Amino acid sequence: MMATGNLFILSAPSGAGKSSLITALLKSDSARPMQVSVSTTTRAMRPGEVDGQHYHFVDKTTFEKQIKQGAFYEYAEVFGNYYGTSEQAIDDQLAKGIDVFLDIDWQGAQQVRMKKPGVTTIFIAPPSQAELEKRLRGRGQDSEDVIADRMAQAQSECSHYQEFDYIIVNDDFEQATQDLVTIVNNQRLKRSQQTIIHQDLFKDLLAND
Repeated sequence: MMATGNLFILSAPSGAGKSSLITALLKSDSARPMQVSVSTTTRAMRPGEVDGQHYHFVDKTTFEKQIKQGAFYEYAEVFGNYYGTSEQAIDDQLAKGIDVFLDIDWQGAQQVRMKKPGVTTIFIAPPSQAELEKRLRGRGQDSEDVIADRMAQAQSECSHYQEFDYIIVNDDFEQATQDLVTIVNNQRLKRSQQTIIHQDLFKDLLAND
């Protein structure tokens, strides 16, 4: 029998390497299908983006209607545009036995916990402020003001590390990837999941001849 999928939240300050870790995780060998949640947004579609693949694109009126209907696990307004995680879309994937990963900040994580207390939360931390700044500068795409803003925001993000179930310090990328795989496998091996998957096995093991 198939167990439902696990829901994971990954949060990190910009530059900590969260996106790279998620990409590496999805490429790893897995006994269960995995996918990153596709958010709903009101911002305009950019060149090369595909509706339903990068985001679910809707207008502001539709989004606000969905807010009133309680359709989101979490949502936020950023620079005049809404972003949200559809509750129905996530639940449909979990029901199919797919492990789903939410790439959201600590505020979004708090919202999801209110509706889904069993969610597994993971914080990705940089090894130091100096290394984080080095990575941000290494991108070569941000101005000094933007870097300063990202560093200040990173400190705000890191101040909430105690709210998460697991912490991965992304110093060595390969080790951090393995740590993430270990956390995912740990959730799959919990008794609540294994007893569903192996119902027939335990009936056999406990049967009287």
